[in-house]
Amino acid sequence: MELKTKVSEAFASHFGGEGSLYASAGRINLIGEHTDYNGGFVFPGAIDKAIMADIRPNGTDKVNLYSIDLDESASFGLNEADAPSQQWARYVFGVCRETIKRGGSVKGFDAVFAGNVPLGAGLSSSAALESCFAFALNDLFNGNTIDKFELAKIGQSTEHNYCGVNCGIMDQFASVFGKKDCLIRLDCRSLEFEYFPFKLDGYRLVLVDSVVKHELVDSPYNKRRQSCENVARRLDIDTLRDADMEMLDAVKADISAEDYMRAKFVIEEKERVLDVCEALNRGDIETVGKLMYATHHGLSKDYEVSCEELDYLNDIAKECGVTGSRIMGGGFGGCTINLVADGIYDNFIATVTEKFNARYGHQPKIYDVVISDGARRVE
Repeated sequence: MELKTKVSEAFASHFGGEGSLYASAGRINLIGEHTDYNGGFVFPGAIDKAIMADIRPNGTDKVNLYSIDLDESASFGLNEADAPSQQWARYVFGVCRETIKRGGSVKGFDAVFAGNVPLGAGLSSSAALESCFAFALNDLFNGNTIDKFELAKIGQSTEHNYCGVNCGIMDQFASVFGKKDCLIRLDCRSLEFEYFPFKLDGYRLVLVDSVVKHELVDSPYNKRRQSCENVARRLDIDTLRDADMEMLDAVKADISAEDYMRAKFVIEEKERVLDVCEALNRGDIETVGKLMYATHHGLSKDYEVSCEELDYLNDIAKECGVTGSRIMGGGFGGCTINLVADGIYDNFIATVTEKFNARYGHQPKIYDVVISDGARRVE
């Protein structure tokens, strides 16, 4: 059943009548990994997998929610003390509270929502949920007076203050600002952004989900962030955004080998994002693909956030002649993102499924994604 129909029918059966439909998208990031907290560039886009909600003001000061996918309900008030116990409901509560903190108006409403953003695949279903409700509350109660930057920040602050995740701005930004057939080059320092056309004639974007998530003893993200900050301090700059390889090599003797490798990856990755943008402007898809492979190599060998399964998926892509392939997301499991020419698509999917299954005893999940619009009202 189409998502729109499913959500509308569930709303009618739970609350009677109909509300207004809103949606926001999951996202991919073509290139620019671990650059966000180093003040660099990222290159995300919204995709055709979304969270959709049917919402109607109810004239009270209470919010009543029903999650179709979890088959669970939650109700809460709009004051800080009213936080719901269910983790999933805290995302919506957080959006309400962050909107109110910014001087926006939020009144009671009834809402039903569902999504087709695959969970655990690194496509930011939580940012899609936050952006969907932030956009909807802005439309229903504030006449769209809160600008899109603030909507993205409302989602980010929800993660920080109500869900315990200290995330960057990229996921919410892509979810709010996404535009069909365009990727967004976002400067994580200034929040300046630019759309780049990404209409792939003859190619497809395919995610191959290893369905693996390695449990980690320590916090590898924090350790890598620490390495980057150590090097920035030694170079007397705010972030590695302002460093180049010449500067890094000049202090190589004063920093640990591990810190050197981490900083090398970030500095090279910053340049790769800019090079990919230039290649797209020239219509040079082959170069885009080569840079994706270079990112995978750096993430695997210098930043050391890959794992055996992801490296194997990358190797199979190379063997099959896939134009570009790399880990997408934080690493240690999850997906590879692949730029696949139409002519080899069927062979690649068959080969990667068969070989991965033979080695690891389960099939990877395959998701074709199309670059689409972000947060919006659904007519």
